[in-house]
Amino acid sequence: MISPLIANRPPASDIRPATGVATTVAEGVWMSPGLSNTYLVATPAGSVLINTGMGFEAPQHQTAYATVEPTPLRYIVLTQGHVDHVGGVDLLRGPDTQVIAHQANRACQADDARIAAFRARRSLPFFAAAIAQAARSGRPGAGHRQSVPVPDITFDDHYSFDLGDTRFELLSTPGETVDSLTVWLPQRRIAFVGNLFGALFGHFPNFSTVRGDRLRDPLTFLAAADRVLALKPELLCVGHFEPIRGADVIRAEITKIRDAVHYVHDAVIRGMNDESDVYTVMRETRLPDELRVGEGYGMVSWAVRAIWELYAGWFHARSTTELYGTPAADAHAAIVATAGTDPLAAAARAELTGGHPLRAIQLAEIVLTVHPRHTAAWLVYRDAHLMLRDQHGGENFWLHTWLELCADTADKTLTETK
Repeated sequence: MISPLIANRPPASDIRPATGVATTVAEGVWMSPGLSNTYLVATPAGSVLINTGMGFEAPQHQTAYATVEPTPLRYIVLTQGHVDHVGGVDLLRGPDTQVIAHQANRACQADDARIAAFRARRSLPFFAAAIAQAARSGRPGAGHRQSVPVPDITFDDHYSFDLGDTRFELLSTPGETVDSLTVWLPQRRIAFVGNLFGALFGHFPNFSTVRGDRLRDPLTFLAAADRVLALKPELLCVGHFEPIRGADVIRAEITKIRDAVHYVHDAVIRGMNDESDVYTVMRETRLPDELRVGEGYGMVSWAVRAIWELYAGWFHARSTTELYGTPAADAHAAIVATAGTDPLAAAARAELTGGHPLRAIQLAEIVLTVHPRHTAAWLVYRDAHLMLRDQHGGENFWLHTWLELCADTADKTLTETK
């Protein structure tokens, strides 16, 4: 079962931009939460900033830390190259600040840059509310440039430095990105893991994302989880929301995440070798109760498909059409011409009434491909998405938001056609 600790942590919908307020997480360690947490570690010889948030959040992070730690910023460490970790570097670094990252950091940033327009289109609808809230707040920074930093120091597997009385060890722990790293303070037993375990700690990680990312390797993730476990941290500072406290709690939660991923990975491999198909494995793979983790950001069924396609690629050997640039929708006009528009819409409604919302959506989409203003089809499309939303219960941020976006699109179209 999902532990009370994880069940009571905030959902992804509670992630909000930085507010300019820092909180103490340990002596000499502060957190400024935002679209991704940033942390400041103070030493007698200066301070170290771990991650910098989005570019437009940088003024808030700067304000937050100016009130708690006046010592010069000696280092910025980037736990990964995603935009919500590197965006504030230009504003927050000082003239003597050195930026440290894994050697794959620039490659990770380059990936983001290549598909920036695609990623923005995919991501914006999911985060529109949070961005609008930040704009309404009137806080400075909305127009601040997003940094694309070039690290001063990079490393492959391990890098260490001493500052004041504190030892900093940086360990390669690829997971969400190929350049993910963990910052380890051995004297303090504190680990800063960024989003290694996903945006929601204690939930199943995403090995592919709805917004669009490279497929992620579960075996690489498992090795990274083991590397963090071997440190035996007593405080785990994660990418979103409050840190996890207590060596026993941290060990138990990471072990469960690791074992859940291992279980799903092995289930996919077994299905592939037993001549199953990806959709069957998606439907049938369920975590045993002792390995149940949250599915608020990633989902087991999505991981199944990601792992399958990581090993076997995009061809599922179900249809010759997979091998050509011909989407299934190319046949919709012929289906509508054969079956009739209204009968197909009625069949979609019958499927929904019979408790089959996915079939209803498939039939409604056939009609809407040919007749994009068909009222009955849009009504079925909307109602099917609302049924799926209610069945889902809202746990997964991406699925819940997508279902609501589709229902809203139907409502807007229906209003325009009146």
